[in-house]
Amino acid sequence: MRAIWKGAVSFGLVNVPVKLYAATESHDVSFRQVHVADGGRIRYQRICSVDGEEVPYSEIAKGYETEDGEMVVLTDDDMAELPASSSREIAVEKFVPSDQIDPMLFEKSYYLEPEKSGAKPYALLRQALVDADRMAVVTVALRQRTSIAVLRVREDVIVLQTMMWPDEIRTPDFSVEPGEVKDSEVAMATMLVETLAGDFDTAEFEDDYAGAVDALVKAKIEGGELTRTATSTKSSGEVVDLLAALQRSVDAAKSARGDAGPASPPAGKTTKKTTKKAAKKTTTKATTKATATKGTTKKSTAKKTPAAKTAKTAAKRTTRKAAAPQAS
Repeated sequence: MRAIWKGAVSFGLVNVPVKLYAATESHDVSFRQVHVADGGRIRYQRICSVDGEEVPYSEIAKGYETEDGEMVVLTDDDMAELPASSSREIAVEKFVPSDQIDPMLFEKSYYLEPEKSGAKPYALLRQALVDADRMAVVTVALRQRTSIAVLRVREDVIVLQTMMWPDEIRTPDFSVEPGEVKDSEVAMATMLVETLAGDFDTAEFEDDYAGAVDALVKAKIEGGELTRTATSTKSSGEVVDLLAALQRSVDAAKSARGDAGPASPPAGKTTKKTTKKAAKKTTTKATTKATATKGTTKKSTAKKTPAAKTAKTAAKRTTRKAAAPQAS
């Protein structure tokens, strides 16, 4: 994991330097809107509702719409005047009983890791929270905006959970009548609750939908049901079809060099005609090379033969010379 924020938890005179990590990640399945005929991505343009023209990012500002539909345009200077905080402090305001925090207020969760110098005060705060069975209500500045949050302990790690402001929780605009229930019905409902009672185990639950989509996509890929487009890329910009990208790079380099060679076929779409041509060309090259090699070998043999004969004759003469004195 990569730390997304660094700061310190302060409670009283104790200061705990910490790093902040995102504790959760979404595995939600996302789809793209595509043209059913060729799989091309559907793009959206920034069109002004007044003049119907496409607007560049440089001309886009923030706007606040009033209740009567009027639009107030806010400039960068206006935004700079708004209260913002860049404090690196997680300030503990108070310690409250855990059951006083409505889970509906919780928003995002983060892990707090102590810096080396803060290991001891971190352990002290963690133990104090566990022993008191309380949560620490804190204020923290994330993304230049102050939020309220709580600190609690989860498996020996202090977790920071940001919370929504109280006025962000909506009040239901309907009422539920209590209705009349019989004692026998209540007894039966209680029996059902007891029958289904148990401990919560996350391992018992899994996202069937995401797994089913993954299996479906894999099956379609293995079955060849894959639509390739000229600009098939991942959202991160990584190349999906490396071979096609290399082929396009080669073609672009040839064009830039002025090489008027035949256009390369798209990767994965080599025609039979192209394959036959390439095979014939390769065979011709191989035959020519073999013939040339054979001719060269004969030439070399022809050149080396006289030299070999001369060496053999010289060797015979030397042998005779050496044997002559021994005979006398």
